Amino acid sequence: MEGAQSRSGASSSVVAEWSLAFWTLCSVLLPVLITLWCSLQRSRRQVLIRDIFRKSKHDWHYTDLFGQPSYCCVCAQHILQGAFCNCCGLRVSEGCLKKADQLFLCKEIMMRSNGGAHSSMPHHWIRGNVPLCSCCMICKQQCGTQPKLCDYRCVWCQYTVHDECMMDCLKTEECTFGEFRDLIIPPYYLSTINQMRKDKRTNYEKVVPYCGKHWMPVIVLANTRSGNNMGETLLGEFKILLNPVQVFDLSKTAPTKALQLCTLLPCNAVRVLVCGGDGTVGWVLDAIDEMKIKGQERYIPQVAILPLGTGNDLSNTLGWGAGYAGEVPVEEILQNVMEADGIKLDRWKVQVTNKRYYNLRKPKVFTMNNYFSIGPDALMALNFHAHREKTPSLFSSRIINKAVYFFYGTKDCLVQECKDLNKKVELELDGERIELPNLEGIIVLNIGYWGGGCRLWEGMGDEPYPLARHDDGLLEVVGVHGSFHCAQIQVKLANPVRLGQAHTVRLILKSSKMPMQVDGEPWAQGPCTVTITHKTHALMLYHLGEQTDDEASSMSEQDHVGEQTDEDI
Repeated sequence: MEGAQSRSGASSSVVAEWSLAFWTLCSVLLPVLITLWCSLQRSRRQVLIRDIFRKSKHDWHYTDLFGQPSYCCVCAQHILQGAFCNCCGLRVSEGCLKKADQLFLCKEIMMRSNGGAHSSMPHHWIRGNVPLCSCCMICKQQCGTQPKLCDYRCVWCQYTVHDECMMDCLKTEECTFGEFRDLIIPPYYLSTINQMRKDKRTNYEKVVPYCGKHWMPVIVLANTRSGNNMGETLLGEFKILLNPVQVFDLSKTAPTKALQLCTLLPCNAVRVLVCGGDGTVGWVLDAIDEMKIKGQERYIPQVAILPLGTGNDLSNTLGWGAGYAGEVPVEEILQNVMEADGIKLDRWKVQVTNKRYYNLRKPKVFTMNNYFSIGPDALMALNFHAHREKTPSLFSSRIINKAVYFFYGTKDCLVQECKDLNKKVELELDGERIELPNLEGIIVLNIGYWGGGCRLWEGMGDEPYPLARHDDGLLEVVGVHGSFHCAQIQVKLANPVRLGQAHTVRLILKSSKMPMQVDGEPWAQGPCTVTITHKTHALMLYHLGEQTDDEASSMSEQDHVGEQTDEDI
């Protein structure tokens, strides 16, 4: 009897152990299986969405959370996530994507030809999700105040109108293209040009009067990989306000190809807005130089800058600021481009000829817009670029980039890798040899700013110095005693060693390998001869925005010198 009880107790304990093991296994496997099933469903959904995006005429982008209260343009339901069109602004839920493609047309970059020329087009109305604080063009009251899909917006002129104010006449009324009519390339202009090209006619000037006498079309070139990665967002905002055909992503379309649009537009009227760092601006200016080589001088555009890079010294010099982080609305940026004044920028040829190769190697040739340097600042740039190439994902923030520069600058203060530079190089300005004091670096400047916002040539501003301009055909040459001296100059605690101004600069590196850079592009260079000569001028746009006291005094000095020159003439 006791044996039977012990056997039954043992069997029940075994069952209990197996039951515990089973439920433990279920508790572990079930979340894993659910996770795998959800990820499989999500991947299938993403494949379907990508397929719809690829076939659609809309420029769809998916978001997990809209930045403002949004309603599906198809089912009119409130949605937190879904797709939006970067061109016309449509917002739809995931399940309504196919219906939206069938029901709604996107912005037409070119009007459908019916055999005749066009000089106008009607409004293109989209219902719902109007911008915050927009007003009705009829009653002047605020639109979009009701918590539902309501009110209309024209995708071209950006005018809004209440549901109750919408009349049949508005649906066929001629669109004026709104505030930025002078910057937009109208679809009817492109359709007319396309028809003229088919007929082998090139007198495009006859079409220009249809677009207004103050028409100055703008082309937007954005580098989505620059600095703080804001390029992607800006592309969408510009496509909403302009014709999508005049907005280019430089990671997909090279500037040489994008700028060919200028040849279809009025001569000497096109403006280009470059969204990127100084390197991106140099890339675009090189493409403009290629237009000159092709004999397209009369189509050369004027260039404005929206600074997205790390240093942005050229942008700062031309009044566009030291960096953009979304603090200024895109509408204000376009207004600034319209109001900006034309100005010239010197561009320089930097030729580096290596020694010890009996002149068998071709010299390296660079184009300089900002500055050339040899010494500690070039060493910081070289270390920064080497670090960024190893781990590019870490360098997505302007603050992180500047922190890394600061780290390498502090390191060089202790190590002093570039000391005794004056014993390793010879410097000639306009053919005259310069006796060098004890230096660690030499910087050749074309523009007023250097090192992310420092007015290097002016220094502390407590002593007289020759006036420096970026359009006078002269270079400013300065020396620095090291990284710590550079830091002192940046906070206005020291002056640079001003070596002089010249039309031609020649620098001979006699021995050892030294870091060099041209416009932030660094390399390690052995014994060589560096010759800097004037190459050409670039047509830029200058924005007279808010100025610091230093900038205002500098501008007043330039104006004073300009007035004296005019009087002498």
